[in-house]
Amino acid sequence: EVYLVESGGGLVQPGGSLRLSCVASGFNFRIYNMQWVRQAPGKGAERVSTIDSDGITTDYADSVKGRFTISRDNAKNTLYLQMNNLKHEDTAVYYCASVGSTYWGQGTQVTVSS
Repeated sequence: EVYLVESGGGLVQPGGSLRLSCVASGFNFRIYNMQWVRQAPGKGAERVSTIDSDGITTDYADSVKGRFTISRDNAKNTLYLQMNNLKHEDTAVYYCASVGSTYWGQGTQVTVSS
């Protein structure tokens, strides 16, 4: 059975940092391009960042460029999202997923508030 389990979310003040992790199991993680997607209350899903299977090529939404960094450790079947200089508008549920959306995690809540 396939699992993508996110962790690392929480409540943080504006300007703070969080590191999200997503541990994969049940599929060949290392051959999949992966992504982080977020959904804020009352809004549609937004693709935050993608990374290729080798961890070499990355892409970011304009809204997070320069603040967020995606990475992966294929030996640990884990995807990461380092989020710095967080803003109120980053508040959302963050999901990890394979590109093409075959596999999805359950999401982790990130709340940016003073």
